[in-house]
Amino acid sequence: MSCVFCSIAEGSVPAHLVLDEPEVVAFLDARPVFKGHVLVAPRAHVHTLLDVSEELMPVLMRAAQRTAAAVVAGLGSQGSFVAMNNVVSQSVPHLHVHVVPRTKGDGLRGFFWPRTRYTDDSEAKEYAARLRAALASPG
Repeated sequence: MSCVFCSIAEGSVPAHLVLDEPEVVAFLDARPVFKGHVLVAPRAHVHTLLDVSEELMPVLMRAAQRTAAAVVAGLGSQGSFVAMNNVVSQSVPHLHVHVVPRTKGDGLRGFFWPRTRYTDDSEAKEYAARLRAALASPG
């Protein structure tokens, strides 16, 4: 199976690179939310966030952080929207972080999906307890 992001990382598929480092690459999204929308991806094929090694995680996130600063300094945006899909809505099955330049009044409204509420405080407590238990269990 061929991965377009692996091909971009190796240089066999052209892309507008904005960061080219030993472990990560960042390039303009071909279908940007706003001009300057960047995808930050590991060079090595990593399918999802759950597959990222402990060594790669800080490198990837630091590259995303630096890219978020660059969209402000280089494009004059006021901030950024930084996001990552994990399997669902992940159009390319290679982990990547979206860094989208943002400016107040740009028309992007919150998250891209509908929001909900917990029925009551006890339901929220139940969800929190289930997540704490999952985080506490090994592997």
